[in-house]
Amino acid sequence: MSHERPILTARLVRSVPLSGETKHLEFAVEEVPRFDFTAGQFVSMREPHDGREMTRAYSIASPPRADNTFDLCLNRVLDGFFSNFLCDLAEGARIRFHGPHGYFALKSPVRDSLFIGTGTGIAPLRGMLQWLLADESRHLGREFWLIFGVRYEGDLYYNDEFLQLAREHPTFHYLPTLSRENPGWTGGRGYVQEHVRRLAQGRSDMDAYICGLKDMVLANRDLLKGLGWDKKSILYERFD
Repeated sequence: MSHERPILTARLVRSVPLSGETKHLEFAVEEVPRFDFTAGQFVSMREPHDGREMTRAYSIASPPRADNTFDLCLNRVLDGFFSNFLCDLAEGARIRFHGPHGYFALKSPVRDSLFIGTGTGIAPLRGMLQWLLADESRHLGREFWLIFGVRYEGDLYYNDEFLQLAREHPTFHYLPTLSRENPGWTGGRGYVQEHVRRLAQGRSDMDAYICGLKDMVLANRDLLKGLGWDKKSILYERFD
């Protein structure tokens, strides 16, 4: 039995550059007063191109709110139609989409957790952490670590926001880490796995949420399994 997914219209309300190749986009859904989703889910954007309908999935970069809005965070891709099309959208432009979709979501009950992201893989993790930290009843007695890996300091999307959350919530620990030479950088260095190993060693009573390119996701999943973590405690979304 097939059921047609309702196609909705998203109007671009705000477009903000996060780096030379990356945009933060805020949309409002025109057909509904409230757009319901679970932090971590994705939407499928649709647009005709070269005579056929293109569809591309993007993780939602915001928590569910009491209105009809959601955010995306995406990179330009060399010769890629869709991400460049979205990055070039003018405020006020409309695009069709369906969703929300996906099972990358916080487990219940929430436990101490590692959030592991690289590049625009930060998008669903931002939504999860903002949702968790917005209400004390969602995170009471729990500790969270965000290990965010990029090459260069300018690619630490939402850096000020995470620093602010860490100041406001002593149980939220933000660990930005850079894999390339960045003169003057005093934070974490190397790949996220090195920091994950230190935090995950001897802790099988936690959950991990991992998002980014396939190789990073699989490397961290295998690392945690190798440390004795139950595979049900390791949730991930990979961008190929």
